[in-house]
Amino acid sequence: MAKSIVFLGSKPVAFECLKYLREQANSLGYSIVGVLTKENKLDSEEASIGSYCQSNKIPLLKDLDEMMALEQVDIIVSVQFHLILEQKHIDKAEEIAVNLHMAPLPEYRGCNQFSFAIIDGKEAFGTTLHKIDDGVDSGDILFEQRFPIPPEIFVHELYAMTVFHSIAMFKANLSNLMKGKYNLKAQKDLIASRGVSFHYRKEINKIKEIDLSWSEEKIHRHIRATYFPPFPAPYFKINGKKFQIKAASKK
Repeated sequence: MAKSIVFLGSKPVAFECLKYLREQANSLGYSIVGVLTKENKLDSEEASIGSYCQSNKIPLLKDLDEMMALEQVDIIVSVQFHLILEQKHIDKAEEIAVNLHMAPLPEYRGCNQFSFAIIDGKEAFGTTLHKIDDGVDSGDILFEQRFPIPPEIFVHELYAMTVFHSIAMFKANLSNLMKGKYNLKAQKDLIASRGVSFHYRKEINKIKEIDLSWSEEKIHRHIRATYFPPFPAPYFKINGKKFQIKAASKK
């Protein structure tokens, strides 16, 4: 009997993962019984999950309650989903619920991990597919991929690199996920060697404020970590007046 898959996600990385998930459905023996998504600033007409589902007759869910009402769900796949699942949602998956977290774990849990890796001066980054538990990005690791961070990188470049590696990791391990071929690694056993941090969404506002008394290197690092159009730009204040930092226009 074919497995029933629910996909939760948004942004271009989720679009590519969903597209591959659909393409491999027949060969790997599963069906996508529902997709729940939300529009995002990074979406485009070419990478719209909603439009893709409508074009390919994939059921679009209105909310998590509709997922709970489904008759059978074997695996839940979450990629950049905007909500934290409650235990009842996790338990809906008969086999496993997994999340693709675009950062190395347990080092960077939570939000805006790309920015904080640059601020922290990290030389390597990564992406992780982990089991969803009742915490936030704290579940056992199924698959992961790590890669070096080039010097002087900007946050949008690190984001793009992580999207590329995330899609590659997802494609490389989808068959193993569906067949249950993985060895779970508990994050608590990795904290001593890797470290751990957690960042909230609202923290990005604080690190966008540049203090002109900082060293040139620190100012540049914070700009590289937070300048990511179309999102609000980093800024500094002079006599209480706010000045946003913009890229120089090309002549």
